[in-house]
Amino acid sequence: MNILVTGAGGMVGSHMVERLYEQGQNVVGTYYNPTINLKELSKDIKMIECDVRYASSVERLIMEYQPEQIFHLAAQSYPTVSWSRPYETMDININGTIAIFEAIKNVRRYSKGYYDPIVIVACSSAEYGETLNQLEGNEIYVKETAELKPLHPYGVSKVGQDLISFQYFMNDQIRSIRARIFNSTGTRKVNDVTSDFTYRAVKAEKTGIYELRVGNLKTRRAIMDQRDLVKALLLLSEKGKAGQVYNISSEYIYEMSDIVIMIEQQLRHKLELFVDPSLIRPTDEKVIVGNIDKLKSDTGWKQEISMEQTIRDMLDYWRHYI
Repeated sequence: MNILVTGAGGMVGSHMVERLYEQGQNVVGTYYNPTINLKELSKDIKMIECDVRYASSVERLIMEYQPEQIFHLAAQSYPTVSWSRPYETMDININGTIAIFEAIKNVRRYSKGYYDPIVIVACSSAEYGETLNQLEGNEIYVKETAELKPLHPYGVSKVGQDLISFQYFMNDQIRSIRARIFNSTGTRKVNDVTSDFTYRAVKAEKTGIYELRVGNLKTRRAIMDQRDLVKALLLLSEKGKAGQVYNISSEYIYEMSDIVIMIEQQLRHKLELFVDPSLIRPTDEKVIVGNIDKLKSDTGWKQEISMEQTIRDMLDYWRHYI
């Protein structure tokens, strides 16, 4: 089977192409301004530079390989960046998604035979935004039917990506599945709380100066390991229902202060904390956690990697590279 993974220069995409390659699949990954060191990937994994904003490049790629499965992970994926670069965020996340679907339409039009790939689109929990702040008690586990009220340009771009994918399913019968991904982390991750904290903690360990810059430690997040996320995406490609949207979320909620405690336990040393105002977002969801009954029912997915294991692996990763 030919499989295309866009955004394979990111944390999730890089681990996905590795897993698919290890399974013996004919996987092709794309990258543009990668956030990982591509040298960490095997040279035998086919990686192609492709900016998804340029539709002709996307079309050439899909025309050549005609992948049966497409995992569209390429994105400007940082909410904080979206405040300073809103045009770029919209362009990459919305127009890049349109390029995928238009390429499929053109391959259908010009290729011999029938082309009917499954397209897994990496959407985001950021689409829910203010809705999450309005939930209380046992209702904090937001369902896919909840109202979409994004709080930053990134969230808005993901709503656009989500609805565009649904439109192509309804009007062009392209088998898309929208995965609203909640917080995930792991080795190779950068610019999220867990990766930043583990990185700074290893620097503190190496220097002997056990200080840690932090933001809002009262924020609560359901964080899952990238290995569980990759598994969920692969299961959706096999068992998910076309045209549907699925939350992918940890069921376990952590306050950011819990992450600090787990890091201290791994370091076996207390950290002196300093609040950095630049790490505080102008608006922020109080808690981000998704109801995953639909995902579990349709695919059998379950979360297997503990946060303690994730932090242990991330600290070891940074120890190797710092």
